[in-house]
Amino acid sequence: MGVIYILITISFIVAMVFFIAFIIAVKKGQYDDSYTPSVRMLFDDEIKVTSSKNNKS
Repeated sequence: MGVIYILITISFIVAMVFFIAFIIAVKKGQYDDSYTPSVRMLFDDEIKVTSSKNNKS
């Protein structure tokens, strides 16, 4: 029974280490996307098709 307590404690410590590493990475900007905004203007915008029922010419 004592082994279960040790395994739960170790797994909790490992989970906390990964959580802290994730928080630090987010705060340092590791997940910021710096590439997409620079090439966004190169892609064409979607053309919106309107139906002829809505256009009364």
